[in-house]
Amino acid sequence: MVGAVVGFLLARSRRRREERRPTGPTVAELLRRLISSSNNGVVVLNRFDDLVLHNPRALALGVIRNNQADPRARSAAEQVRETDEPMEIDLSPLEARGRQPEAVLAEVRPLGDGFTVVEAVDHSEAVRLEATRRDFVANVSHELKTPVGAIALLTEAVLDAAEDTDEVRRFGEKILRESTRLGQLVTELIALSRLQGAERLPDLNVVEVDAVVREALGRTQLSAESAEINVTTDAPSGLLVEGDRTLLVTALSNLLENAVAYSTAGSPVSISRRLVEGMVEIAVTDRGLGIPEDEQQRVFERFYRADKARSRATGGTGLGLAIVKHVAANHGGEVRLWSLPGTGSTFTLCLPAHLGVEPEEQQEKTPERTTRLVVTGTEPTDGGTL
Repeated sequence: MVGAVVGFLLARSRRRREERRPTGPTVAELLRRLISSSNNGVVVLNRFDDLVLHNPRALALGVIRNNQADPRARSAAEQVRETDEPMEIDLSPLEARGRQPEAVLAEVRPLGDGFTVVEAVDHSEAVRLEATRRDFVANVSHELKTPVGAIALLTEAVLDAAEDTDEVRRFGEKILRESTRLGQLVTELIALSRLQGAERLPDLNVVEVDAVVREALGRTQLSAESAEINVTTDAPSGLLVEGDRTLLVTALSNLLENAVAYSTAGSPVSISRRLVEGMVEIAVTDRGLGIPEDEQQRVFERFYRADKARSRATGGTGLGLAIVKHVAANHGGEVRLWSLPGTGSTFTLCLPAHLGVEPEEQQEKTPERTTRLVVTGTEPTDGGTL
């Protein structure tokens, strides 16, 4: 009888302890999950530099290869064990291999009892951004220096020819062109900075696509007439988008100016509008020089020019297509490019349609082009006028 009572009490005590025991993963399991999910590469080495623990990120960063830690990490671990002081090392790949990380920095820390931990961080994006910033500053400096230097030289020429009315007029016209170009460059740099920076964009309103086309045509009419380019459009569409009218007009004007600048005298430039699967597509087509395939991804980079000599002659700043790309991205859209050397190019500005548009009335106004290069807004990239 006593034995049965004791057994019952022991069983009840065991059940109570099990009920009080917390459910879920143990601390060790949580630590394992934490290390495994870390965005940093984590490697633990013993006193013989053998692998004790590592996470998948360490493999992705190249800290672990062939089941061994990087020799630089092993050498640093040995030094850390001797000094018992943490140290930072560079574990960047010695050879460039595709899209692997370019800049990997690590800290090696002692864990006691001969164990060390190597924690690696990928700084590739920061390095690329810094390189982009340096290139941008260098490009801006060069682009600003050209018109400023030209204005200074032309002003000296005017002073030297002060008594020659014809020469003063000729040099004065050149000064006006260079100062206009300088003002345009500064304006576009400010616009691009606002589109890329933290400055809040204007509130989006319902915008008539036809009104944007009309205003953009008005802005480029003079340059088109000067270049003897005939710009044609399709019929008014009645399409609506949600956006900022000023920015959209600027983007379409840049596409038109680009088409005019790279078309031969007498060749046509056309604008078409249509609605495709909830997206308004505004296409600008020219029969100009065309763009080689290996350069089509780069034409949206800031200050990039496919034909540098022609761009200089037309006074381009190299920022127009960059602005187009960022305007499209800030409106939730994209800009697409189709081009063939010797045939021409089509730049298509794609924007989400306003919900009030009836697709049945506007669908498929122009035939779909079968070949396109899609250039989306996230890189990371940056752009410029041809």
